[in-house]
Amino acid sequence: MEKNLVLIGMMGSGKSTIGRIIAKSTKLKFYDVDKIIENENNLQISEIFKKKGEDYFRKLEENISVRILKSSKSIISLGGGAFLNYKIRNEIKINSISVWLKWGSDILIKRIKNSKTRPLVNKLSEKELIKLIDNRTKVYAKADYKILCDKLNKEKIIKKILEIYKNEKNNSKN
Repeated sequence: MEKNLVLIGMMGSGKSTIGRIIAKSTKLKFYDVDKIIENENNLQISEIFKKKGEDYFRKLEENISVRILKSSKSIISLGGGAFLNYKIRNEIKINSISVWLKWGSDILIKRIKNSKTRPLVNKLSEKELIKLIDNRTKVYAKADYKILCDKLNKEKIIKKILEIYKNEKNNSKN
């Protein structure tokens, strides 16, 4: 069974955009867990948070992520908070390679602070947002690979991810 490539990182780190591009270029199936949650619930994530709360959303996220992670040869973009879930992290270890798209706080804050579609951040001050990023960073550091994205363009990030995936595939054959 060929491993999945799982992209993790903060909201705004480019997981969905980059995942889609990699899936097209490799002809692998692409799963965007946040989009699947929205499609299966006919609600945007911000509406799920508003109507049913974060706990409900996290349970949905866990169930859907674990289900998708049972695939093989797929590119999977997890939601920003999914990797914090122990069950999801364990499922990733079974049949996936995790790559953390790491950006500096200043860049992430610029990208996400005025977002209407990111329910966790639109209530937070910049100081609270930095704290959220710092807390998540400790867990993201458990990823198999980390790419420092600050000084890279999209093409270079994609190239690095593809190199990691190719090397992993070659190593698993040995």
